Amino acid sequence: MSAHDAISRPVVSRDDWLAARKELLAREKELTRLRDELNAKRRAMPWVKVEKEYAFDTLEGRKTLAELFAGRSQLIVHHFMFGPGWGVGCIGCSFTADHIEGTRVHLEHHDVSLVRVSRAPLDEIEAYRQRMGWQVKWVSSHGSDFNYDYQVSFTPEAIAQGAVTYNYATANVSIEDLSGLSVFYRNTNGETFHTYSTYGRGDELVDSTYMLLDMTPKGRNETGPHRNLMDWVKRHDEYELEK
Repeated sequence: MSAHDAISRPVVSRDDWLAARKELLAREKELTRLRDELNAKRRAMPWVKVEKEYAFDTLEGRKTLAELFAGRSQLIVHHFMFGPGWGVGCIGCSFTADHIEGTRVHLEHHDVSLVRVSRAPLDEIEAYRQRMGWQVKWVSSHGSDFNYDYQVSFTPEAIAQGAVTYNYATANVSIEDLSGLSVFYRNTNGETFHTYSTYGRGDELVDSTYMLLDMTPKGRNETGPHRNLMDWVKRHDEYELEK
């Protein structure tokens, strides 16, 4: 199916459309209330104290996880799929990064720091960051256990044995890096806690393109062989100009 294939729906009077819209609005409000309830349950989850000392390569030198908070009490980590030697970052993670980028200034003024973490060496990360024009801090966990401990990177041995845990279940994966979001809190005593992580489709709510597409008649229109964004999304500098 091409992007311009026609679709159709029943055509009705304005009054009939309004009745259908109000019926849907009731369900939308139900979902909003449920989302508020779910968000409250997320905030109320217990925490795990981070005991291990993690260190990352940054443009300002070697930094600990605590230093990535940059003086704020909350830290969101975007686990960006970018392994050593890849040359470029994952298309899907790049799609997410485009959306997250504009949130940085608002988060930083609301007691939240935001960083991207990948296993690729810092020079490879920096070359791609500059190509994409992103400003969010992006650090390398190369040589660290961080990605493995937070279940977004996997050893070749674990992959071969089918012993990979991803999204809180045993998963059949074929690559060493996947994506996710993790959240940490640092208290006034200097203790750091892991409060939340989400993987798979759990992080798509930050992809506002999807939220807008979901409002359109064709929706996400992912009709290719993968049935996901890999069928149509490109890095933002790779789209061909429309003629």
